[in-house]
This record gives sequence, structure tokens and C-alpha cells, in this order.
Amino acid sequence: MTADSLSSAIEDPQATGEIEVSVVIPCLNEAEGIATCIQKARRAFDRMGVAGEVVVADNGSTDGSPDIAEAAGARVVHEPRPGYGSAYQAGFAAARGKYIVMGDGDDTYDFDTIDMFVEKLENGAEMVIGNRMENIQPGAMPWLHQHIGNPILTGVLNVFFRTGVRDAHCGMRGFRSDVLERLNLRTTGMEFASELVIRSAKAGLKVEEVPIDYHPRIGESKLNTFSDGWRHLRFLLIHSPTHLFLAPGIAMFALGMIAMAVVLTGADIFGRSWDLHAMIAGAMLSIAGSQVISLGLSAKAYGVYHLGEVDKLHDRFDGRIRLEHGLIAGVLVMLVGAILAAVVVVDWIGSDFGGLAQQKLAVFSLTLVVLGLQTMFTSFFMSIVGLHSRYE
Repeated sequence: MTADSLSSAIEDPQATGEIEVSVVIPCLNEAEGIATCIQKARRAFDRMGVAGEVVVADNGSTDGSPDIAEAAGARVVHEPRPGYGSAYQAGFAAARGKYIVMGDGDDTYDFDTIDMFVEKLENGAEMVIGNRMENIQPGAMPWLHQHIGNPILTGVLNVFFRTGVRDAHCGMRGFRSDVLERLNLRTTGMEFASELVIRSAKAGLKVEEVPIDYHPRIGESKLNTFSDGWRHLRFLLIHSPTHLFLAPGIAMFALGMIAMAVVLTGADIFGRSWDLHAMIAGAMLSIAGSQVISLGLSAKAYGVYHLGEVDKLHDRFDGRIRLEHGLIAGVLVMLVGAILAAVVVVDWIGSDFGGLAQQKLAVFSLTLVVLGLQTMFTSFFMSIVGLHSRYE
């Protein structure tokens, strides 16, 4: 392909059906920097010798950014729904390249380096994420973001989803366009960056990193430190029912059951014996923990059946544990509780309805009845959540 024909293909993506690389840039009032980003991307296409396109997803700019982008050689698509994620999803839908490289339109990311992303994708990577943390130029990133916000959010993401990336919120990324269907991206706001990494990890994509420079932005930042940081953290939590529900729920349930066992056996802990008040506290912890666990299991089921989530724990037991199993377990727990309650009542009747002598056992028996009921109704709820998959 000659330089003239290559230039023509870049300016008019419809001139060829074999676009190799699509650079997608979201845009909201980026008049100062958008042309520079487009020019760098096109220079990279020339240097790489590939047919490429630049897709600018405009999100309601009022400063003439779309006209500037078109004049610089980009194809502009308009997304009326507000939000960083909305713009990107519109851009991805319009992109025709085998590989997609994404980045912001404020010149913080150097589009001259897209060849590093494409090279890794050609060598087998399915998702490539830039790592800015060793090459942040002076004034490019606020101290709070660099040393607190980004490390904390990246650390939480790695603990929850084991992604292994060092800069999970870097906005310059590359991926194979054929993985988009598997990712099922949904978010519309700034948390889109987290969703892309999380869903890549859950889908088992081969994720790699490349070191990149991070430059001071051109124009005004759209990022709100605390509200956007909270949105990212909230997104991480709600997409990890194990850490949001199951882990604390199991801890509460176990602690409560241990507390009740200690009281019932009369064991001395910390040099003292524990009485009815500790028994009641243990019962409350057990019941609350059981409820939180049921929420976690239900959240996992909902994510799998309705959000397209991939969950190994759910997949391991799906089909093996059915509604009937939960009902049987709940009934058995209730039955044990009812038998113990009967012992307490018989003893109470034998004392001519005097004071309740076995108060601790009474608390324990009623706790088992409640836990049995929770197990039964949780089983029904999870069965309802999964109905659509069984009748498709």
C-alpha cells in the first residue's frame, strides 16, 4: 500500500474493509487537545504501516470539538447519553478495527505509542493496559491520586479479582475487538474503567501491561476525586459478593455460633464465664451473619443469571444443590430447634410455670428455628432468581 492510498484509507475508513487498528477517544469539550491526539495516532499508523482509523465519540461537546476532530481526520460518532462509559461504548460499537486502542482526548496519553499495545495483542494478549506509575510527568497527576487513590483502588481490585495489574485505572488500553461480546460492558460513568478490568479478569482474558508516560492534561479535568473514587470503590464492592457479603457474613455467623457454644458449655474465656447476655449477642450475630450470607448467595445467582457474570463458586454447585436441598436443610435445622424448644417448655411446665430455668437453651433453640426459616426462604428466592435460565 502506497503512502497516498494509506492516507486515503485512514481518512475514509469505508475505503477498505480491513481496518487493522481503531483508536477510540471519548470527547467532552476537548477542543484544546483532541487534534493533537488524533495527529499522534495517525502518525503512529503511518510508522506502523497499517490501515487505521480514529473514532471520536462525542458526548455533547459545546466547544466545537467534533468539528475540530473531523478536520483532523477522525470519524466522529455522537452519543447523547451522558457519561464516560456511554461515550466509550458508542465508540467501540462504531470501531471497525481488529484491535482497539482507547485513550483520553486531553493528550495525557501518548498515542504515538499505540504500536506497543498492538504488538502485545499480535503476540497473544487479549487485553493490554498501560502502566503510568513509573513515568508520571511533573504536574500530570495530583499527589492524592498518585499515592493514595490509585494505589488503594488498584490494590482492592487485585485482592477481589486477582488481576495482577499495577495501574488498574490507566485510561490507555488496547484489546482485541472480538472480546467485546464476552465482556458485556454495561456501566455509563467513570467506573467503566474498573468494569473493563473486572470483566476481563472474570472472563479469563490474557491481560498484559506496557509502561507508558503520563503527561499533564490539556484543558480542564472532568474527574471528581471523591465522587468518582467512591463510584469506583462501590463498583468493586457490588461486583464482588464474596467480599461484600459472604466473607463478613461467614465471620459474623461463625463468631455468633462460637459465642453461643461457649455460653452453653460454660467454658471460661478470658478468665471468666459468659452468661445470658453473651448468648443473646451470639444469637444476633448468627442470625445477622446468616442473612448476609443469603444476600451474598442471592447476589451471585443474580449476577450469573441476569448480568452475565462468571462465578466459579456458583458454577461449581449449580445443578448439584437444588431448591429441595435447601428446603430439607432448613427443615432439619428448624426441627432440631423445635426439639430443644420442647425440652425447655417441658422443663418449664415441670416447674409449675415458674421462672424459665433454661434461658440459654431457649435462646439457642429459637435461633436455630430462625436460621432454618432463613435457609428455606433463601432457597426459594434463589430458585426464583434462576427461573429464566431454566425455561429459556
